[in-house]
This record gives sequence, structure tokens and C-alpha cells, in this order.
Amino acid sequence: MSEWTPEQIQHTVGQLRDEVSRIVVGQTSAIDLMLIALLSQGHVLLEGVPGTGKTLLARTFARLLDLKFGRIQFTPDLMPGDLIGSNLFDFQTSSFTLVKGPIFAELLLADEINRTPPKTQSALLEAMQERRVTLDGTSHHLGAGFMVVATQNPIEQEGTYPLPEAQLDRFLFRVKVTYPTRELEVAMVRQHGHQSIGTDLDSLNVLPLLNLSQIQAMRTVVSAITIADPIIHYIVDLVRETRQNSALLSGASPRAANMLAAASRANAALNGRSYVVPDDIKALLVPCLEHRLVLSPSAEIEGTTGVEVLKRISERIPVPR
Repeated sequence: MSEWTPEQIQHTVGQLRDEVSRIVVGQTSAIDLMLIALLSQGHVLLEGVPGTGKTLLARTFARLLDLKFGRIQFTPDLMPGDLIGSNLFDFQTSSFTLVKGPIFAELLLADEINRTPPKTQSALLEAMQERRVTLDGTSHHLGAGFMVVATQNPIEQEGTYPLPEAQLDRFLFRVKVTYPTRELEVAMVRQHGHQSIGTDLDSLNVLPLLNLSQIQAMRTVVSAITIADPIIHYIVDLVRETRQNSALLSGASPRAANMLAAASRANAALNGRSYVVPDDIKALLVPCLEHRLVLSPSAEIEGTTGVEVLKRISERIPVPR
């Protein structure tokens, strides 16, 4: 398609959503947020207990988008070089050759990212922010399509490390992947209950629907979607209010305001609009901001959650007409 419109993006992404939902049953919210992240060039953190389809969701996206898929299984003994790669000396040519690590991908699955120490987690910071890595003083670009889909187990589980705040801030969304309802779990067993190992996408006839050049073209359209000045002020006021709230030790960064604006443009496109409305902001406020907030000790003792704080903030800040 030579020129995309928001209506065409809505139709095409709708087809993509339907195909993902055919494979990953019962995770509609997670699928929609993944699509928004894809169009706004953001990274996604999927949080949930093992066996809820987080890895399958990432694999299905990579297949349907025809993206080079890379996977890193994070473990306590994983080192930064295991992600990035290394320069090895070739005695035949008397020169160093770059042996690329799994981070050189278009869609990178960082599986169970919080089971490795912060030193290794931090190796992803440059890649997520600048889409490049530096090895022995030389920068290597990862490509415009580079996207991280990380999974983590709930931090209450044994053997997990909390993600550094600097890394959490680089994720556009944290998506909580929960257990499906009984009806959806029945549908899941009907779909995948013929095998006890991981789902084979070939056997389910999962074929690419889009490619990177089409994704890039859609992103160009999304980035030009109109955000009126009152909406921009609304976004900034919401983010700034998190820094002044007594229930929070620290709030969202200016990066969060930029990310929320970009995501709201993508949400508008998913709804076939060429402009952002306040409902786009409201729909994305929790997945975009909750993981960036640090509750005060008194708020934690009282059992206050980040979701509750954001709800109170959204009720306090006037909505533009």
C-alpha cells in the first residue's frame, strides 16, 4: 500500500489482531497494547506467572510481522557479553571479527528478564533507548525495527530481581498478563491441547501478514497524527502531577510524557482517527505510567496501589474539551 490512512491502518491492524487472537487466546488487552507499542516504536514488559502465553505472544507477533526473532533466556549467571556478543580474534586473517549476540534482532524476546542481576539487565539500556549497542568502543546499530518484548515473573516469586528504575522507564508499557476465564481456558485447550510442548506455529498455519517496510510506513502516518495543544497540556499535567503526589516517592519522567503522547497517537490510529482525544490518554494512563511510580512507605503500609494513585490523579486533572 503506497499511502496509509488511519482508516486503512485500523483495518489492517484489526486483521492482525484477529490472527494473533486465534493463536493467543484470552489476552485481548495485552494484544492491543502490543499493537500500540509496535506502531509507536515502544518496548513492552509482560508480567505474569509462567504458562500464561507471554512467550507465545511474542513469537506470534514476530511471525505475523515477518520480523527477525531473537530470544534471550535470562538466568542468574547470564553476562552482558551473552546478550551483545564479542569480538573474537581470527588467527587466519589476523583481525577481530564480531560474533553477534541474540540482541541483533528485530523483535527481541527478553525472557524472564528479572531472573538476572541488574548488571546484565543494564546491558539492554542503550539498545532500548538508542537502538544500538557499543562493543569495544564501536557502535553497532540494531535497525529501526528493533523492539524488545520482555517477560518477567511477579517480583514476589523466589529468584527474581527488581528491574532498575532506569530500565523500567524505557518500557512504554507494563502489561499484566493474568489467568484467563474458564470459558477462554476451555477455548485454549481446544486450540493447543493436542500437544504438551510449546505451540508449533507452523502447524497452526501462521503466515506473515505485514513486513517491516509496511510497519515503517504506518509508523510515519501515526507520528503525524494531530495532538491539539490542550491535549498536550493535559498529558504534561497528568505526568507532572505524579511528581507532586504525597503517596509517591518519585513520579513519571519527561520521557514518560513523550511516550504517552506517541502511544495516544497510535491508539487514535487503531480507532481510525487522525487526531487524539482525551479518551486515548485515559485508556493508556495506567499501562504507560504505573511501572514508573515509586510508592512512599506510608502508602505501601496503607495498601495503596499505583493504579489507585493514577485514578485519583486523572479525576483531579481537568479534561480538555
